[in-house]
Amino acid sequence: MSDNNKHNLVYFESRSVRALYEQMDDWQKTNHKRLLSVSVQKDADMFCCIALTNPSEVTIVSPSGEAVWVSNHSLCCVARG
Repeated sequence: MSDNNKHNLVYFESRSVRALYEQMDDWQKTNHKRLLSVSVQKDADMFCCIALTNPSEVTIVSPSGEAVWVSNHSLCCVARG
């Protein structure tokens, strides 16, 4: 994966909730990323949103620390020792 995903905090603001939604929807379509969580608040005469993007660098590991992958709809890992 070529994009740098170390920073997953995003800020949006707009004068209406509808415009805020449209801005966030456009951002998702442009960046091809999902938002993991959002918090919308009123700040003076603006609606503001702080959002976390869904990190793509998450690695699933077994309880003993080996990386796992999906094969034939099942999680697989290489057992050590």
